Amino acid sequence: MTLTLEEEEDVGDLLNTRERRDYYGSSGEPQQPHDADKAEKSLSTLEHLKKHQQRSKGKRTHCCSDCGKSFTSSGITIHQRIHTGEKPFSCTQCGKSFTQSTILISHQRTHTGVKPYSCAHCGKRFTSSKVVNVHQKIHTGEKPFSCSDCGKSFLLSGQLKSHQRTHTGERTCSCDECGKSYTTFNNLMVHQRTHTGEKSYCCGQCGKSFTQPHT
Repeated sequence: MTLTLEEEEDVGDLLNTRERRDYYGSSGEPQQPHDADKAEKSLSTLEHLKKHQQRSKGKRTHCCSDCGKSFTSSGITIHQRIHTGEKPFSCTQCGKSFTQSTILISHQRTHTGVKPYSCAHCGKRFTSSKVVNVHQKIHTGEKPFSCSDCGKSFLLSGQLKSHQRTHTGERTCSCDECGKSYTTFNNLMVHQRTHTGEKSYCCGQCGKSFTQPHT
């Protein structure tokens, strides 16, 4: 950083003033050596405190009493709303509520049509930075979530959780109509079309409709 001559003089005056204060003290009387030692020790303690606070900032020191996960001091408050169901941020357009103000802001862009974040690879635009970051991994081929059982990797943590149920046999997605359970939400949605009669997939050659894309 380059200083102007005037700025250099100001800095010089400030340093000289501090040197005088170190020697004379606030009363104008010369400080005794032990007083200077005390002042230096206090300054050292303050610096250590600041460094400690900087190290602590961002550390996950707060544990959720409901699930045991760890968070920062600000993160724990937001996380606990998942357990309490609290959604204090509401959309003035449609009334939908959210746990965080940032999620509300992203949601409101679905009403305004504003998409401030664009993909560096294809230019496609998105309402939130998180969504564009996930989208860009499609181009890079990055799949950060890996299955500990078979090693298969996924783009999203939700995809990994759904996949892991194929190993455990856990079926958490149940049909409200007949009670039949599935390992993934997508499989449940396909099944529910047998009740609703919905056929979302249309053949481009003959026009026939189907409940699944691979029928």
